[in-house]
Amino acid sequence: MTTLLISLLLALALPLSPPAGPAVRPLPAPLSVVRWWDPPPTPYAAGHRGVDLAAPVGAELRAVAAGRVHHAGQVAGRGVLSLALPNGLRTTYEPVRPLVAEGEEVAAGQVVAVLTEGSHCPEPCLHWGLLSGEVYLNPLALLARPTPRLLPGTGPPPPAAEVSPGRPAGRWRGPSP
Repeated sequence: MTTLLISLLLALALPLSPPAGPAVRPLPAPLSVVRWWDPPPTPYAAGHRGVDLAAPVGAELRAVAAGRVHHAGQVAGRGVLSLALPNGLRTTYEPVRPLVAEGEEVAAGQVVAVLTEGSHCPEPCLHWGLLSGEVYLNPLALLARPTPRLLPGTGPPPPAAEVSPGRPAGRWRGPSP
């Protein structure tokens, strides 16, 4: 229970302490999430400690922020890259073929690895993780939230009879607020 509470508090605090400079997507837009972050209730329980992003084998992966390579090599037969960020967070990428070496400094947006086969997804995907110490966090929290936008309606504007008094003519067709 304590670990879950700490995870929730860290997840809430994360947006208050972003990496230095703007975070970069690990893959080109648009990101397609195959499986969402699903933190375990306890450190050793089942859960999904990151997000899976659809991508083809051979896709170039970018550092989401400036940092230092913490690990670049095999873990349990899979290529893994881990980057330590200046704010104490660490991002992980797998399965990959790292293009950087342990201890090397990397810049935000720098291509640091290539996606390889061997993911746990039915189709090729990048498993992207985020840690604060030993606690896993949602890596999507590093990225800027999308700005909602209203798109213009399609079709002709409504007849004048459908426009409420005092409301300008337009394409809105819902009930009056």
